[in-house]
Amino acid sequence: MSLTDKQYQEYEAIVGKRNISSDTGILDGYRYNLSHTAIHLGPHFDVLTPRGIAVLLPGSTGEVQAIVKLCNKYGIKYKPSSTFWSAQGYPCDDNTIILDMRRMDKILDIDSKNMVAVVEPGVIGATLQAETIKVGLNCHIQGSGCSCSILAGAAAWLGSGPGNLYAGWQYENLLGAEWVLPTGEIVRTGSLGYDENSWYCGEGPGPSMRGVMRGMFGTKGSMGVFTKCAVKLHAWPGPPQLPVFGRAPAYTTKLPDNFRAFTLAFPDWKAWADTAHLLWENGIGYSAHRQFNFLGRDLKWGMIQILTDPEKTISDLEELINEPGYKEINDSMKIDFQIILAGMTQRDFDWQKETLDEILAMTGGYIVECMETEHIRNYTLLYLLRLGHKALNLVYGGGYDGNFGMINSIDFGSQRAEEVGDFKREWEQKGQIVAGGGDCMMGPIGGQGGGGTGLWENFTCFDSADKESTDGALAFFDASFEYTKSKGWSGCGFEKLNSMARGYDGYATPKEIRDKGHAGSPFAPAFRYQAKVYRALNPNDMGDTYYEILE
Repeated sequence: MSLTDKQYQEYEAIVGKRNISSDTGILDGYRYNLSHTAIHLGPHFDVLTPRGIAVLLPGSTGEVQAIVKLCNKYGIKYKPSSTFWSAQGYPCDDNTIILDMRRMDKILDIDSKNMVAVVEPGVIGATLQAETIKVGLNCHIQGSGCSCSILAGAAAWLGSGPGNLYAGWQYENLLGAEWVLPTGEIVRTGSLGYDENSWYCGEGPGPSMRGVMRGMFGTKGSMGVFTKCAVKLHAWPGPPQLPVFGRAPAYTTKLPDNFRAFTLAFPDWKAWADTAHLLWENGIGYSAHRQFNFLGRDLKWGMIQILTDPEKTISDLEELINEPGYKEINDSMKIDFQIILAGMTQRDFDWQKETLDEILAMTGGYIVECMETEHIRNYTLLYLLRLGHKALNLVYGGGYDGNFGMINSIDFGSQRAEEVGDFKREWEQKGQIVAGGGDCMMGPIGGQGGGGTGLWENFTCFDSADKESTDGALAFFDASFEYTKSKGWSGCGFEKLNSMARGYDGYATPKEIRDKGHAGSPFAPAFRYQAKVYRALNPNDMGDTYYEILE
């Protein structure tokens, strides 16, 4: 399908000639190669997301509203995306107009007194952080990295990241929001309902709209368009600018003595989980993540040496992991995570460090010696504060996805870490996915409210340009889905994310895959209720299948 000349002219009248195109070459630049990811595709190779029929770059809420109303008039779907991080930022259907929100990239306000920032969709984490630290505040940057949209993480997805420990999930930071409904009407939530300049509250007075607005996992661009939102900011006890040293990829930062990054390791998973609980109970830590394990338990120390030395490349990895003494050093951080302590004063930092030392003495944990060189420690500090290295997700072969993702009690995940690692290691030995050592689980040490849960992704990396490798990754994901089902683990958390697996039959669509997971989930009633909300607010079905409902 394509737009008629009349339709094209009507859309052009809204956004202007420079901000619309139906040129095939331009539209192909807005497609995502599904060979990079295992969750979203069936048994295919080199499959792209739908091309769409046009791309529009709106510049204001008024333009967005006019586009949405015109789409309803003609029965054309639309898909907004801010920074197009994953397949979910792209359309599911051919008959779709892509809304590239990058022109709406203004920081509308930073209220330092009330610790609130108001942003448009195109504002990325790096930009907002650079401005907020100038006034002694910081924003939460979600795990997708500082190049991704703050609004998308807060209003349309989950927004988990290293800052969960101190700042909560990004969706917890969501305050007021301006929302163009699927029909074109505009809703302004919370305090915005009575004062268009009042962004501080997204929940009232009266019943909260958060659940209706976001759904269970966020709208992912499938339930109207968020054009502005406010996010809660957090204390930044550092300088008004991050000093950065070095050259790619080994950038580091040097901050005052009230900041320090540590890599902690433990004799077993119980000690690991006990330490997390004690961190939460004592309220210490600014950021915490099991970060570098995504590079693979067996490859981790080799890759850290490469990433912190601009003279080394990934071609040095085999030599490094075969050096004498490598295994002993690497094994010293087998069960680990990284943490940043940031004191609001030097006295506060000293108290946190003493508390951390006491916790480690209680649990048998220790600070990893090889990660204590100043260069590596400061590399870790910048990495967790800024999250500017997300391209490393694809470093081994151009394709990856998170498997056995456990979003629930941190005790539940840690008790099963070795088992799922062993299962993955068996598949690694077949040679189709990267042999990282089974355990490639990374994720935040803390969740809702700064504690309680964890979200782990057991990274599965493969060669996205090799059909045998992508087929092997698909087979592994399906096998892991069946494995979690046979263990009865689905009742312990969010089914879809608990397995991070697909479970397709033949050439199942993403919707069929999700329906299968949702139907067996303990949260199935929530997805059925979400379907009622979808039909009420989106009567013309302007969204796509990434909005998760269950009929």
